[in-house]
Amino acid sequence: FIVGKIIEECAAATGDAVITEELISFVEDRKGHDRRYGIAPDKIREEIGWEPETAFEDGIVRTIRWYLDNQEWMDHVLSGEYRAYEPVSLRCSSKGLVG
Repeated sequence: FIVGKIIEECAAATGDAVITEELISFVEDRKGHDRRYGIAPDKIREEIGWEPETAFEDGIVRTIRWYLDNQEWMDHVLSGEYRAYEPVSLRCSSKGLVG
């Protein structure tokens, strides 16, 4: 379900054709891979009263839209260029963060 929803949303947002089952290659799961991920917030709701602000489907749509709207950020991350940055040590002072 969720993979299909993501594909549909990407196709709708970009104007591309929806990917059909014939174009999908299924691969074997890696060892130790969880079979499913639960998204029910029941436990945290019961324990601390937390409620999600966004419905899951709306959140997926917003997430896809963000990635599509921020292609420059995606290109930067995918290039690995950020790995070459020198680490910066910061410390807190009365004037804020100091490098």
